Amino acid sequence: MFEMTPLERTYRNLFSQNPFADFEKAFFNNSPALTDFKTDIQDTGDAFLLEADLPGFDKKDIAIDVHDHRLTIKAERHSNHEDKDKQGHYLRCERSYGSFTRSFDIDAIQEDKITASYTDGVLKLTLPKKQEVLPASHQITID
Repeated sequence: MFEMTPLERTYRNLFSQNPFADFEKAFFNNSPALTDFKTDIQDTGDAFLLEADLPGFDKKDIAIDVHDHRLTIKAERHSNHEDKDKQGHYLRCERSYGSFTRSFDIDAIQEDKITASYTDGVLKLTLPKKQEVLPASHQITID
């Protein structure tokens, strides 16, 4: 079956001496908003349609890999913005780097027929289902 594999881990320490530090660690280190991107999966009958929200990424920054019946979508962002004065000194320098990854089990998918498109910040993958192979019936003669 087609199912999602979560990559984040929740951090909970029931016997903590500092619950505020634990809250901060859980909020900033394990926040799905900082590590994942959102996906919608629809069953269209003969295929699944996966839509992943990846706004602000260029198509060249997105990689889709299939290995061992697992589909992995990875997007990396590298942005640089520098403002300098006339002498070349920085007035403002901002850098942003991020990597987002999601993996999906695709045992029930025809891996060689997967198609992808990326428009307006939405990655769309069509994942055709494998056809059920029913055993052929035949008659057995009685000796």
